[in-house]
Amino acid sequence: HGQPPPNIDEDDCLLEYCHLFSVQSAQDKVAFIIGGGSEIGFLIAQVFMRHSCHMVIASRSLPRVSTASKKLVAAKGQWCLPLSLDVQDPPTIIVAVDEVLREFGKMDILVNGAAGNFPCPASTLSFNAFKTVLDIDAAGTFNVSHVLYEKFFQDHGGVIVNITVTLGSWGQVLLIHAGAAKAAMDAMMCHLAVEWGHGNIRVNILAPGLISGTKGFQQLGGPQASRILHFLRSPLQRAGNKIIAHSALFLASPAAFVTGAVLVANGGMWLTSPNNTEMLVGFPSFPTKL
Repeated sequence: HGQPPPNIDEDDCLLEYCHLFSVQSAQDKVAFIIGGGSEIGFLIAQVFMRHSCHMVIASRSLPRVSTASKKLVAAKGQWCLPLSLDVQDPPTIIVAVDEVLREFGKMDILVNGAAGNFPCPASTLSFNAFKTVLDIDAAGTFNVSHVLYEKFFQDHGGVIVNITVTLGSWGQVLLIHAGAAKAAMDAMMCHLAVEWGHGNIRVNILAPGLISGTKGFQQLGGPQASRILHFLRSPLQRAGNKIIAHSALFLASPAAFVTGAVLVANGGMWLTSPNNTEMLVGFPSFPTKL
């Protein structure tokens, strides 16, 4: 009917849930979600679990994923394994993947959702800050994908869904570091889809836009009046919400005979959104201590 499903403003579980896909869409699969402790990653974890998927969520912060795991367990009544890793540090990824394989004996789905981002003019962006964002987004995605390939996917196949945005396709003020990282992820997806396809490994990208109820929405969307005007200029004339997680479920499911593709899920905003160069005037430069 064209209306979006209810949104969730905080990292909490849905009080009511209506299955948009078959409840068996991910039955008995094991999903490993990097960045699954908060925001979009947390909703992806919840939606996958609602469709009978065994769940592992990981981030650098063990307290964050442990808290998220407790919420998911309470809502669904099944185990969710929380793990700590740093996508910039391959040895921590190896330890985490070994733990998943000990716990479940397999791994079917990888969702790469780790990201580093903050608005900053290119002229004041530090060298290290630029490098750090690429290390988290691009190198981090490769690191996790490579470890999973060696540990399991190489012999058993699997699905990789990388979470990005469309910044690699057009110019955007204040986000040169994120745009460079996302462009690298787009290219990486194409190469891995070709190299690993013969092993029954599918690699795709989900690229949502600004999602209401997230830190990025508040940080990058600008003041309330600017956000309203911004969305009125887009084809669907509204922001996305965190139920975008269903798009990740589709890409991960057997229904998707898809690899090497970018699913842009931002209501067509990337086709019409103007670039607000006025944001550069008097923009308070964030201290890039990274």
